[in-house]
Amino acid sequence: MKLGIVLALARFYHGISAEDAKFSWWLLIPAMMIGAPVLLVAHQPDLGTAILIAATGLAVVVLAGLSWRVIAAGVLSAAVAIPPMVMFVLHDYQRKRIFTFLSPENDPSGSGYHILQSKIALGSGGLLGKGYGLGSQSQLNFLPEKQTDFIFATLAEEFGFIGCASVLFLYGALIFMALRTASVAHSHFGRLAAAGTTATFALYVLINGAMVMGLAPVVGVPMPLLSYGGTVMMTVMIGWGLVQSVRVHRYSEVTSGKGAFL
Repeated sequence: MKLGIVLALARFYHGISAEDAKFSWWLLIPAMMIGAPVLLVAHQPDLGTAILIAATGLAVVVLAGLSWRVIAAGVLSAAVAIPPMVMFVLHDYQRKRIFTFLSPENDPSGSGYHILQSKIALGSGGLLGKGYGLGSQSQLNFLPEKQTDFIFATLAEEFGFIGCASVLFLYGALIFMALRTASVAHSHFGRLAAAGTTATFALYVLINGAMVMGLAPVVGVPMPLLSYGGTVMMTVMIGWGLVQSVRVHRYSEVTSGKGAFL
């Protein structure tokens, strides 16, 4: 769905004018395209994936040329709507995650355990780390989900600040090259498909990194190309295959059509 929403929105925006993309009744169609899967996934409930799908879809809409006035109005509306949604819409465990994010020290052996152990692992690595396989937090199983959600904390403990900075630099280089590919594509569809796929990857890195550092609530978003798991690896590699396809066919033109299904 993360890749499907990118391709569907890219094809839709390829078929409408720049003026319609800024603000028009046509925007109801991408709103429904994004809203339907987000609501279904959130109903599972899987709030982390729902947020990622919504953020990916919104990134494509913004890249397509949405008016900055609409963006500002949307940000303001979200800021007003989030507090009542947290109190009355979210499940109890989801609400608890947010309160834990704000004050993890209030329950160090319960709901705050994950993030506190992650911070300990991050700090104990120092500049150069303790060495591969020598991290006490990860090897002694104090750090939960060390191979999936919190693998970045494991990396920080064993390879230190230098190791984390090196990995983030490689992520940044990968994102820069993918955006460069998007910029040289001749078709609007190719540009949005490559940029939207890159936004998905960047959101993975941003959300997981912020979660591990205690800058965001704990959600089930893996660190791409590092976290253990076959599905996320396959999804990420298919996404990079799409980016490479855009680069190979960067001089190709895609027939435009008015509307979502042309």
